[in-house]
Amino acid sequence: MRKIKNIQNYLELIPSRNPEFDWKENEKGIVTVDMVHKGVFDKIAQKLFFTPGVSHIKLDQYGSFIWKQIDGSRSLIEIGELVREQYGEQAEPLYERLSQYFETLKNNRFVIMKK
Repeated sequence: MRKIKNIQNYLELIPSRNPEFDWKENEKGIVTVDMVHKGVFDKIAQKLFFTPGVSHIKLDQYGSFIWKQIDGSRSLIEIGELVREQYGEQAEPLYERLSQYFETLKNNRFVIMKK
């Protein structure tokens, strides 16, 4: 994993969910994000290797809580405060973990980050 150089500036970013991905929440509050595989190579793999057309990415309790806080208006700092209120010491080291989590979400195109 690459280290985020200026974590303070990164935490000021505002994430929004990418509308390309559908998601649902089960009765326990766990979120599943649906990733549709629609590229040329995906189509070939689906035909030749019978790979699924959709992957269902199930988030854990922390990831699900964070996902539900993404509203396009809260910064990572604000989301972090909500995580701290919900999980307390279990969330530490909070902002290092949060920034890495959002970097993963961004790299997978699940979220779009704006200033």
